[in-house]
Amino acid sequence: MVDSNIMEMHSSFMEASSDINAHLAERLRGLRVEQGLTLDGLAERTGVSRSMISLIERAESSPTAVILDKLAAGLGVTLASLFADKKRDTASPLARRAEQRVWRDPDSGYLRRNLSPPGFPSPIELVEVVMPAGARVAYDSGPRSAGVSQQIWIVEGEIELGLGDETWRLLAGDCLCMDIEQPTIFRNLSHRSARYLVALAADPKSSSPSRRFP
Repeated sequence: MVDSNIMEMHSSFMEASSDINAHLAERLRGLRVEQGLTLDGLAERTGVSRSMISLIERAESSPTAVILDKLAAGLGVTLASLFADKKRDTASPLARRAEQRVWRDPDSGYLRRNLSPPGFPSPIELVEVVMPAGARVAYDSGPRSAGVSQQIWIVEGEIELGLGDETWRLLAGDCLCMDIEQPTIFRNLSHRSARYLVALAADPKSSSPSRRFP
């Protein structure tokens, strides 16, 4: 059941939280340097303060999902890519559950697990999310450069998903294709946790910005 899933993911998060912060620090710094951006330049692009970006890059702060999404948008990448490893030909095609990276949003408390093998060169990426009862995550960041298609499949529980002027109530078994270059709000209005799968794939026919998800 979903309660056991959230307890197991929370345990994994507690064991690896410092490693997650170190990974985010390395990924953000690497992407920023690759694009020739200074701390001030990225701060101007994203609206996130220079001091906050510096703290994150030194692994001295646990950023929220909203802040990470703004930074990802400023770098022209997906939020998911900040948690992923750089693609490499030597990467294993297998990711054991015990090795999958788990992260907790310090603001909403939602937990995300990277399911896909880290660094393996595949156009598909899978992420598992557990959203606690009453949790809410709202995104309103700018466009990105990479075209990505995204679907969300509810495994257990239910969520309310606002996409611009539309609102979708998603129940267990429902699957939604998400084209969300617009304000996006995830809510769990129920009294139990919800668990869902997010699938992202590179879209060769699209030059539109990439998508976001919690």
